[in-house]
Amino acid sequence: MTAPQTVRAATRRLVGLTALRWLPVGLTTPIMVLLAQSRGLTLAEIGLLFTVHGAVVILLELPTGGLADVLGRRPVVVAGAVLHLVSCVVYATATSTAGFLVGVLLLGLGRVLDSGPVEAWYVDTVHALDPDADVAPGLAKHSAADGGGLALGAVVGGFLPGLLGGGNALAVPYLAAAVLDLVFIAAVLRLLTEDRPPREGSARAALAGGLRAVPATVGGAVRLSVTDGPMRLVLLLTALGGVGLVACELLGPVRFSELAGDPDDGAAVYGVVLAVSFAAAAVGAVAAPALRRLLRGSTRAACAVLSVLGGLALAVLAGPDLLLVAATGFVLHYVAHGAAWPLLSAILHTRVTAAHRATAVSAMSLAMALGGILGNVAVPPLVAHAGLDAGFLAVAVVVGLGAIVCLRLPRTTVRDTAVVTGEASGGY
Repeated sequence: MTAPQTVRAATRRLVGLTALRWLPVGLTTPIMVLLAQSRGLTLAEIGLLFTVHGAVVILLELPTGGLADVLGRRPVVVAGAVLHLVSCVVYATATSTAGFLVGVLLLGLGRVLDSGPVEAWYVDTVHALDPDADVAPGLAKHSAADGGGLALGAVVGGFLPGLLGGGNALAVPYLAAAVLDLVFIAAVLRLLTEDRPPREGSARAALAGGLRAVPATVGGAVRLSVTDGPMRLVLLLTALGGVGLVACELLGPVRFSELAGDPDDGAAVYGVVLAVSFAAAAVGAVAAPALRRLLRGSTRAACAVLSVLGGLALAVLAGPDLLLVAATGFVLHYVAHGAAWPLLSAILHTRVTAAHRATAVSAMSLAMALGGILGNVAVPPLVAHAGLDAGFLAVAVVVGLGAIVCLRLPRTTVRDTAVVTGEASGGY
């Protein structure tokens, strides 16, 4: 298939690929913690698995982003999808901590490979069609497709165990996700077109040359992240968002399982709440540009409002033991998170060139993983000592304090000429 000829066509491909990418992830999210618990793992051990996942991201996120920048977006995305497929099969069949650890390691490897290339492909494609185009609306639709795919998957993944019954029912969503990964791979091969200059020599020589170029590509992105003020703020806010997601992904299943009174019923309840939350995140992403316009075009004001909303929503989860109240807080947090992501991404893309774009997107994923590791290390002991409510309240405070950081962001997301030509301004 030929490359898209319009921004709208490129956006349609981005939306389709994103939805297909996150649909299998949505299938497994409601039962990830519950499946491990059903096979004997404690919450602390599951937190350790999440920490290992985060460590893999920290070690490999930037190098794999650099790999996509120098070797091409499509082969890296396909490799990530294959690893995700294998991780689903391993996790579904694991019966010990070691088995789940292997599944999580493979999941982390797949995640770092495909965390940035599709978005980077889209921004490069749009800028090639129209150098002055605002990518924020397209990135908002990208985030909406992310939430929509997760929502649909979470509904199915949450209800499948209860419908099928039996001791291994919690593993079925993982096997279904593996099948969907095959569909995603086929879509990537057809839709993610690249116009890259031909490489001289053999494929092995091209791969070796590309790998040698990765350190320089990563180094350039790291230098920009350190010297450029707005990028530092974006990465800090992304890390705070990672801490917030820990409360949802690690404590959420336990909270709703307790409210439901039964693990299988808890999976169904959590799956529904998660699906609504993902859908709400999609709505928040679509509404993000409108919120920015409502606040007179101020990105910093919009992000500050969303940080406060996210913190208050998590605090609600520490309130009365009422399913509707807890679900409302959970959903509102995802609205805030989903709306903030495209605004922060748009700032990020104004600070980098095409040569470092996938690496920069990977830096955002790296920052989120660092925040997640901090949460996974700190939250379980706090919960063990003071209870779930204390865990939710502590994370709520961390997320809410992000509003202070937001007030130092650039007010708008106009492209910075100095940065785009390769010179980090380091200013605001």
